[in-house]
Amino acid sequence: ERLLCSVWRHLPEEKRKGEYVIEDQIRYYRETDVDFLKIMSDGYFPYPLERIPETASEWYQLKPLNDDHPYFVEQLERAERIVKEIGTECMTFYNVFAPFSALRFAATDERIMHDIKENKEAVLHALDVIAHDHGKLAERVITEAGCDGIYFCVQGGEKKRFSHEEYMRLISASDLKVLMYANQFSKWNLLHCCGYDGFKNNLENWKDYPCCAVNWSVHVENTDLKEGKKYFGNKPVIGGFLNTKESMLYQGCDKDIEDLGKQMIAKYNKIPGIILGADCSLPWDIDISKIAKLMHVLHRS
Repeated sequence: ERLLCSVWRHLPEEKRKGEYVIEDQIRYYRETDVDFLKIMSDGYFPYPLERIPETASEWYQLKPLNDDHPYFVEQLERAERIVKEIGTECMTFYNVFAPFSALRFAATDERIMHDIKENKEAVLHALDVIAHDHGKLAERVITEAGCDGIYFCVQGGEKKRFSHEEYMRLISASDLKVLMYANQFSKWNLLHCCGYDGFKNNLENWKDYPCCAVNWSVHVENTDLKEGKKYFGNKPVIGGFLNTKESMLYQGCDKDIEDLGKQMIAKYNKIPGIILGADCSLPWDIDISKIAKLMHVLHRS
């Protein structure tokens, strides 16, 4: 009937856990009227390690978490309470990071890249353990919390980090273990090919990943929605808006936002399978009235 759109932003560091997040996500949805809600996993980016191993070979000691671990329980409570409040009004997707990201968040990027070179099999074991747990998390937010699917964020595909062949050999298996397991419980799982910090990715790493729709950084990858839709096998695609503090969405006045919305309508309104969104999360301090203004323009289309 019209173009759908949703955008999101992270929360400040000191407000990423507990009651505040639940209230914030509900308020954000109510005040912006986005067409679907990505429930943020802020506060749970790093995989919970008892300690960071002293040597690369110690990654072999990593074991899956118990079902009652706070990493599961707290995220499930967050998702369940948000879905209970708004889940009949729009679709909800819980943010789940790929295992490679969760491990880097926990032990630093430098450490994991060092350990891959020193003992790749040990790190691959750790990635497999995390993939098991993130698959379980995906299952539970869908079957227990009631989310429609997950928003699966893959990272580490920067051209400066791995070649395509290296990524497929080292990282892809853990990505696919999570995503394919999640697909057993929902047909609506979304894929985010993260272009954080402006680094270009080898998009071919993720070209054939089994998902419902794909989001990538249009401006970083210099690949617009029409081109990307063809590239990703004509799957539905999400994106189009720049997400930085230099963007019109962040800086613009009401007239700027209205013009931006009209431009996107004119460009994409007649193309099936395109959903408007941003390259990635918006700055946490964005004035959400700007998002509400954008949604108002789009909803009138």
